Amino acid sequence: MITVFGDHKSGNFCDGINRRNFLQIGGLAMGGIGLPQLLQAESDSGAGSSNKSIIMIYMPGGPPHQDMFEIKTDAPSEVRGEFRPISTKVPGVQICEHLPKIASIADKCVFIRSVVGAKDRHYSYQCMTGRHNDNSPAGGWPEIGSVISELDSRSEHKAHTPTYINLSPKMKHTPYNFGHSSFLGVSCKPFRPNGDCLSDMTLEEITLNRLGERKNLLQKFDKLRRDIDSFGSVAGMDGLNQQAFEILSSTKLAEALDME
Repeated sequence: MITVFGDHKSGNFCDGINRRNFLQIGGLAMGGIGLPQLLQAESDSGAGSSNKSIIMIYMPGGPPHQDMFEIKTDAPSEVRGEFRPISTKVPGVQICEHLPKIASIADKCVFIRSVVGAKDRHYSYQCMTGRHNDNSPAGGWPEIGSVISELDSRSEHKAHTPTYINLSPKMKHTPYNFGHSSFLGVSCKPFRPNGDCLSDMTLEEITLNRLGERKNLLQKFDKLRRDIDSFGSVAGMDGLNQQAFEILSSTKLAEALDME
């Protein structure tokens, strides 16, 4: 990922730069160089996070619900699942016998059994938007993550991290390619660190002198963050440039990405 070239005669070596500093210095390229352009290209919302973090795992073509969380024990044999039910920590709630660990923490879960697709297919559109695509507005309905980004952008307490992050790979079956904000605009599209800009986030080569410069730059960013936290001013900046500046200068993001 990174190659360090050095002149042994110059006496400049990596001595004194530990693993954590080395990774932080290299990370300046990912987190700083061209960040406004990266935010523009990936349509990062830059809005604050909500009180809760949500990880949504969508499995196109995954196991059927009657074999997992809604086994329909009272239904006819041609309808109900083939597996036996087991009790969970929630009285009256039973799930598939092959999910004992989930059953043991069922009191911390919410099983939604009221989703009706009414479509003879997997219907990822409804899973991601909560709506049917019939009579939808131009560009379709925005995805759930984009809606949260829009609501978070109106909050008085904004974190300096992306609200909606999409890690899904690009699929040949286009309905499974998520990340549509529709009429909410590009500011509500997800940040995709595995998207087209991933190659721009990789350091191909760096000299020892350049590595030292990055260490000095890192120290300056540390001081900048302290100054910004003290005065709380980013006057004269707006839009994506301000978002990029806030991401770079925020101690909250640094704490979230702290490697120790």
